[in-house]
Amino acid sequence: MNYKEMVNKNFWGQTLSVDMSHCDMKKFSKSSLAKFCKELCHKIKMEREGSAIVKRFGEGNLLGNSAVQFIKTSSITIHADEVYNRIFIDVFSCKKFDKNVARDFCKNYFAAKKVKSRNYYRV
Repeated sequence: MNYKEMVNKNFWGQTLSVDMSHCDMKKFSKSSLAKFCKELCHKIKMEREGSAIVKRFGEGNLLGNSAVQFIKTSSITIHADEVYNRIFIDVFSCKKFDKNVARDFCKNYFAAKKVKSRNYYRV
């Protein structure tokens, strides 16, 4: 969809937020988060813009790994909560994607026991 089509259809992007808990915490490592970004992009047919940026920062209960994967149409962000075994993922793209494929991949990759997701369209 080009810019004019997006404006005419009152569509400026799709956002999927996935909140998960009771995960396989080995998947919260820097290398695993980078691998996740690459594989998720492949699953939802997004073109990566470089490699994922993964950083460990914070203090106390907020210390953990976070990642950003830029894609041609926006970004994927990830924040891991190692204290309470949770992970939060946001996929935002001006290109539509299959929310179920994305959510299911997230759940399976992190072996999450609990998943809550919300999908909405930016206008």
